[in-house]
Amino acid sequence: MRDAGCCKPGGAVCSPEKRKRLVRLWCDGCYDMVHYGHSNQLRQAKGMGDYLIVGVHTDAEISKHKGPPVFTQEERYKMVRAIKWVDEIVEGAPYVTTLETLDKYNCDYCVHGDDITLTVDGKDTYEEVKHEGRYKECKRTQGVSTTDLVGRMLLMTKAHHSNMSNPDYQTHTDNFGKGPKGHSPWTGVSQFLQTSQKIIQFASGKEPQPGDTIIYVAGAFDLFHIGHVDFLEMVYKQAEKPYVIVGLHFDQEVNRYKGKNYPIMNIHERTLSVLACRYVSEVVIGAPYAVGKDLLDHFKEPKKRGIFRTVDSGNNLTTDDIVQRIIENRLQYEARNEKKEAKEMAVIEAMKKREAQEQGTATAQAAQ
Repeated sequence: MRDAGCCKPGGAVCSPEKRKRLVRLWCDGCYDMVHYGHSNQLRQAKGMGDYLIVGVHTDAEISKHKGPPVFTQEERYKMVRAIKWVDEIVEGAPYVTTLETLDKYNCDYCVHGDDITLTVDGKDTYEEVKHEGRYKECKRTQGVSTTDLVGRMLLMTKAHHSNMSNPDYQTHTDNFGKGPKGHSPWTGVSQFLQTSQKIIQFASGKEPQPGDTIIYVAGAFDLFHIGHVDFLEMVYKQAEKPYVIVGLHFDQEVNRYKGKNYPIMNIHERTLSVLACRYVSEVVIGAPYAVGKDLLDHFKEPKKRGIFRTVDSGNNLTTDDIVQRIIENRLQYEARNEKKEAKEMAVIEAMKKREAQEQGTATAQAAQ
């Protein structure tokens, strides 16, 4: 593999014993409607090496293999750049990952989740790098997928916060123990359970230092999107040494002022989504709607103290706008979801048959 060396000031190279090899990693994907599952994959990938490069596919490639994306490629590029574990992105990365791509960007390994990614022809997009031992796997984040989020918006009900009442999503699973019976474990909806460990993994753990400017913003930050990123980036740039704290309102509070069965993502999901952003230092979970004592103007107290600022990010995109994109293309997204799950189920059946054949062979050999 590659050895980046370890240079000392003046150009001298340290001894081989002290030399540290820089491990470069490659991840790629659509990263459409970037969510905490994507962020968790990239967090795990960065933990396997030193430098993480993320390839993002174009709208044309996604449309060819999966159907129309929700976000434009420019929006997706910027969303991925904002994830704090990403060192570099490659725009317009090829849909099928090859050794040529890894070598072009001087990457040792490709990292992907333990789900599957198929081309339009139903082939594994990572077959070549797997065969050559240049593939590493991380755990897929249970409880969320782009397909799941699209489904939530198509339904626009609160069922996505608790699927246990749905007989299709009971605790019984298929033979692989990964998903609801009769549904793909990768595409099907499953509940997300927050843990303190997951929050610790996403949080920076850094407290404000002397000289830092502490900036507080609050809101729902539902379905974390490019509008939120542009706003937080602008907030971050307000000071030389910013320490940005984001207050997140509880689900009930968001529903009170937004209605329409919002929020789409619950407080636990929204917490991880915001913590993954490189412009955020800390999150207050369940922040009060009112910042001060006067409920008539929830920013009256900060204004009175002269510490209130308004920031115009130049991006007016809202969660409502994202939902509208989905609704306008409802039939296309429903067809995409059904087609994807059908392909995944076909792969699962093939895996089951292969497993049964291997078990049969092992039993026959043991009997001899």
